[in-house]
Amino acid sequence: MTPEGGSLGIAAVAARSLLLSATSTALALSAGLPAGMFLAQRRGKIASVLLAFANAGMALPPVLVGLLVALSLWRAGPLGFLEWMYTPAAIVVAQTLLALPVVVALSASAIRSLDPELTVQIDSLGAGRGRRMAMLLREAMPGVFAAALAGFGATISEVGSVMMVGGNIEGETRVLTTAILQETRMGNFHAALGLGAVLLGLSLVIAGLFTRFQSSR
Repeated sequence: MTPEGGSLGIAAVAARSLLLSATSTALALSAGLPAGMFLAQRRGKIASVLLAFANAGMALPPVLVGLLVALSLWRAGPLGFLEWMYTPAAIVVAQTLLALPVVVALSASAIRSLDPELTVQIDSLGAGRGRRMAMLLREAMPGVFAAALAGFGATISEVGSVMMVGGNIEGETRVLTTAILQETRMGNFHAALGLGAVLLGLSLVIAGLFTRFQSSR
């Protein structure tokens, strides 16, 4: 047995996994990079506490994230009117919440590792706030790429929260991790291993592309 009927079904599941993970990672980056930069340039107690929360969030149990998202999106929940439960949108929400602290913590660490004199030099050139952020990001690009790759890894490898909010619905919310779990429960270990190989291969390709682009930068 293979999910959704043969190699075409596996390709569809793989494509869905890649699309949802890429979307979640992009959302986490769009919110996490500015937050990471902000925290990296602050030295007060509030910034330290927020950064500590981001670091702790890297170890946040995925099932807890799934539970909180499910409670929010459930019909009686505060966001139930969106009717996102058991849809790809719910998976994106859960995966974004998992990737966000990873991006914030790693990007903040990358910015803080820069030479403090660099900020002084940038300010001496009269660069505005936007230009200053862009220059700092450019100098911290290796760390930013690491944050992006770690965020993507956290999303594409997730199964618990994805199963809770997505439901593993064939043709709609089934992704590689949930398909592997289903095949394993059914005793179809050959199919599960095949899907695992696809997931591993996809992860290695994405990591290779990130590494190559990082090296070229």
